[in-house]
Amino acid sequence: MLDELRQTCRRLLQDGAVQAVIGYGRASPDDPAVPVFISKPEDVDQLVWDDRCFANLTKYLSRKEVLSLGKLAICVKGCDERALLVLEKESQIDRSQITVIGLACDGVGQPRLAKCESCDVHMPRRADIVVGKATVPDADAGAKRYAEIEEFLKRTPQDRMAYWKKELSRCVKCYACRQVCPMCYCRQCIVDKNRPVSISTSATLKGNLAWQITRAFHLAGRCVGCDECTRACPAGIDLRLLNLSLAKAAEENFGYRPGMDPDAEPIIGAYSQQDHEEFIR
Repeated sequence: MLDELRQTCRRLLQDGAVQAVIGYGRASPDDPAVPVFISKPEDVDQLVWDDRCFANLTKYLSRKEVLSLGKLAICVKGCDERALLVLEKESQIDRSQITVIGLACDGVGQPRLAKCESCDVHMPRRADIVVGKATVPDADAGAKRYAEIEEFLKRTPQDRMAYWKKELSRCVKCYACRQVCPMCYCRQCIVDKNRPVSISTSATLKGNLAWQITRAFHLAGRCVGCDECTRACPAGIDLRLLNLSLAKAAEENFGYRPGMDPDAEPIIGAYSQQDHEEFIR
């Protein structure tokens, strides 16, 4: 599969179909893969593909220094591919100017990450080129999708609040969760605005709660569950739970999963007389 990936990228660069490839490389043998930007056919041997390719590379499509490289090809797993559709729906990318190389994926991490256990897109569905074939079936993944948040919601509201107070008290406001998220592309984030100050920049529990809750709501109906925010958090806070809660509400109340159906209208900014109202309090 790796040979096929490298040959594909070499051909795209040699033919001039793209000027650069965004893919996975490795700084050292024992470390997770890092993003690499390949612009010469002779450099494609830097590309790697294995179960340590965690990053959602679609984040880089909003970076002006990356866009300046010219027409791009990007390597995506099936789960990351969902972000492309959301970005296209939100007019943040021109899909016709991007060659998408889909990578068949059986899950990453040893053991596999929680998101991989419930993944139902092991095979990219709308890539221009698909490399490999996944062996993990998608059949039972849907039943596991919200198992983690459903178990958490069995706890009392008091217990849940105590949990989040304890977790978010460890937040240092480094904003790694924002920087790694493909859906966080605002030129100026709300936490960077100081006239007036909307959210305290200090790493206090009050400010941390305000920041993480605000960010979760900004991702409602948009988060594709790549869980890069959790992986990037230096404090080890399981931000996945916040995003799962809102993803569950979006699917149950509107039948919507971001990045799955190119014909579905995003729930934020769309209106239907058939929308349920039972969740409104």
